[in-house]
Amino acid sequence: MRLYIDENKTIGEIGEMLDLSQAAIYDRLVRLGVSTCRRQKEHSDNRRSDVKIPAARSERLAEFFGVMLGDGHVSHFQTMVTLGTKEAAYARYVSALIKEIFGGVPKIMTSARGHTTVYLGSTRVTAWLKEEGLVGNKVLAQVGVPTWVTEKRRYMNAFIRGFFDTDGSVYRLRYGIQISLCNSSVPLLVSLQSMLRELGYSPSAISAHKVYVTKIRDVERFFREVRPMNPKHTRRYDGFARRWRSSKRT
Repeated sequence: MRLYIDENKTIGEIGEMLDLSQAAIYDRLVRLGVSTCRRQKEHSDNRRSDVKIPAARSERLAEFFGVMLGDGHVSHFQTMVTLGTKEAAYARYVSALIKEIFGGVPKIMTSARGHTTVYLGSTRVTAWLKEEGLVGNKVLAQVGVPTWVTEKRRYMNAFIRGFFDTDGSVYRLRYGIQISLCNSSVPLLVSLQSMLRELGYSPSAISAHKVYVTKIRDVERFFREVRPMNPKHTRRYDGFARRWRSSKRT
């Protein structure tokens, strides 16, 4: 590519010029057989002055890890959270969460199919997240929950909130309401099941890559104490709960 080779631009600079992600530029270089030469780039060693690494554990960081182990992805250049087609409001919430923890200004991109991706470009952040146990392929690595999350109840609640908001569902049953937490990493499901029990819930056995919460008092308490932030889930639950309570009165 002319910009990379002839003009000696960095991948980040090219991404800014072409309004493309660094990952997209990198993938294009690989497809074209262009070897990267980071040390030859004039600005390659510059760090973003607006990005920070958390100095301590917190509920917000625990929630972020829940989000990342749900629908997140860490590449070499970017931290990304990919959401569905009706989650624009929650995407803004995730963007604010990332900004609060790491600084910078996360970008929000909507694909042609309507899926929303929130991403922050910073190799400093991605390197730190990998040191903390996040990986590019969560399923292949069979990741679990970071040990520090299980040390405090408020961390567990926050982590479960972030995970449920991204990889959870709420359903209407014939005689009640059910929550499911879904993932293909068995250690992650085992950890979620263990945390729910530690918090006083009665989760199901792991089945078809899911853990369920079905007792109505558990479901009501979950939405009261875990406090999911994804409007997609809270709207569904509110509607189900109204109909369930109405049916109990008749």
